[in-house]
Amino acid sequence: MPNEMQQLDRVFHALSNSTRREVIARLAEGPTAMTVLAEPFNMALPSFLQHMQVLEAAGLVNSSKTGRTRVYQIQPQQLIEAEHWMDKHRSIWEARLNQFDDFVILLKESNP
Repeated sequence: MPNEMQQLDRVFHALSNSTRREVIARLAEGPTAMTVLAEPFNMALPSFLQHMQVLEAAGLVNSSKTGRTRVYQIQPQQLIEAEHWMDKHRSIWEARLNQFDDFVILLKESNP
């Protein structure tokens, strides 16, 4: 499997979890400390850290450490790549569905 497809798999895997999607939505507002990101979730920090590691491995976020505080920020490039993939496949399926619609209309017209 080409490397770019493996990366896309990691992005979709990361986004398949509601906690991680909520984190991405929060980070879209700006860089945030891990403890602040974890506050709304009912889980221990080590469990929350696992979610952050999945997001980081997918290239969706990066982190920096200042003193004892780890701050995360969104990295939009992988989201843009996933969006491009979805747009490409959306247009393919829209074309196929349009052809199917035309076929159904033709069948209805030829068999009144």
